[in-house]
Amino acid sequence: MAELVVLEAHHIIKRFPGVVALKGVTFDLRPGEVHALCGENGAGKSTLIKVLSGIHPYGSYEGDVLLGGEIAEMRTVKDAELLGIAVIYQELASVPEMTVAENIFLGREPTRLGIIDRLKMEDEARKLLRRFGIEINPDLTMRDLGVGHQQLVEIVKALAKNGRVLILDEPTAALSESEVQILLQILRDLKTQGVSCIYISHKLDEVLAIADRITILRDGQSITTMEAARATKSEIIRHMVGREIQDLFPRRQTKPGEPMLTVRNLSVQGPPGATGLRNISFEVRAGEVLGIGGLMGAGRSELLMHLFGAWGKRISGSVDLAGEKLPTITPDRAISDGIVLVSEDRKRYGLVLEKSVGFNLSLSSLDRMSRMGLIDPTGEHAENQRMFDSLRIKARDMEALVGKLSGGNQQKVVLGKALMTRPRVVFLDEPTRGIDVGAKVEVYQLVNRLTDAGQAVVLVSSELPELLGMTDRILMLHAGEVGGTFVRGEADQEKLLAAALGQAIGSLEGKEQA
Repeated sequence: MAELVVLEAHHIIKRFPGVVALKGVTFDLRPGEVHALCGENGAGKSTLIKVLSGIHPYGSYEGDVLLGGEIAEMRTVKDAELLGIAVIYQELASVPEMTVAENIFLGREPTRLGIIDRLKMEDEARKLLRRFGIEINPDLTMRDLGVGHQQLVEIVKALAKNGRVLILDEPTAALSESEVQILLQILRDLKTQGVSCIYISHKLDEVLAIADRITILRDGQSITTMEAARATKSEIIRHMVGREIQDLFPRRQTKPGEPMLTVRNLSVQGPPGATGLRNISFEVRAGEVLGIGGLMGAGRSELLMHLFGAWGKRISGSVDLAGEKLPTITPDRAISDGIVLVSEDRKRYGLVLEKSVGFNLSLSSLDRMSRMGLIDPTGEHAENQRMFDSLRIKARDMEALVGKLSGGNQQKVVLGKALMTRPRVVFLDEPTRGIDVGAKVEVYQLVNRLTDAGQAVVLVSSELPELLGMTDRILMLHAGEVGGTFVRGEADQEKLLAAALGQAIGSLEGKEQA
């Protein structure tokens, strides 16, 4: 590969009131290269992207950004786009009410005699989707698509601008395995066309599969740049966290107690167009972690949401909590009964982003902290402080706004809010999505604390290593049904994936023990 450089960041320093987010970061990108940026939440990755894409304008930082050897004075995002820099963020920026084609060409609609040429726009969108091997009808509205397909449309939208630098921030967080492979192949094709990519992901297997070089950021500094072909996951992690992490999945063996949650022959009707649940049975005991896996759309989140009282109409089956039959419930009844859900979408369903850490921590426990309809502020503050300290939430104090925290610390607040309800059963839906390796280990250690205390945990994850490493038993779903059940130590990724595809190699427990 030629040593020419497309984009350079020279000794970038970015200051905010009371903090220096970037401390002399240096970075460069070559033609036709995928250069991965790795680091813990709060390491400076997002700030660097905002400098490189004009969100933090020229003059607001120290150092230089060069594009093609010339200083790039980007004062707006539009300036960056005109220079050929396109960014795809983890948070979708689509317009739900508009069609796929309209979103792809938003702000660049083809016109004829001053009127939008819809036939041409839809035809061009269809060609773009076909070019990148994405089977999506351009006439559908974005709200008709799943999150994974919406993300792929965002990627096509960025590529349609003929950018020469593509920045992808956690692009696969909401994608299924098959969609991830489509994206990686798109990036390989773009490399052959000379497009350069900055790729940010916490999924190190993906980083090693697609990147040419890897730069590690830690505490606002560029620690090292290495050739991906000679890098290892353990080496990357060591540079990211500044220490060795001996065990990525520190699951402690516990002796399960009595059944805490028992589900028998559960069938649920979902909203029109949604996959229902059919004849699902399982139990989870006190002190045990039950993993639930499956492909996107298999019904994993829907199962947890139904048991929490937030999704679908029960057609048949029964649910027992600690030996007592539960009727169809509502979320507030579930919390009062000792069941709590940590949703996969923490920003939409788990947090009030414009409120403080303390406000969010106690939000689901206010009834318990109230006397005669009035909140006890002293008691609320004391309980919040204990949880704040216990989870080691990195924030100035409990008055800090949740929306300003890193992803890992936001997740800690969501978990703290759930634990303050004093649950007996904890539903964790993708609890480590979009957080770094160090924060993941802290979540896993929290799971150990829960089971040590005798609580039952149900963990939904799309990451097979996480299921294998952090659960005692695994239930794989396929199209709303049980595809297979497995015990810890006797399953592997091949067997789990086969069960998720409805081609189970053989249940290791037998469905009667599901």
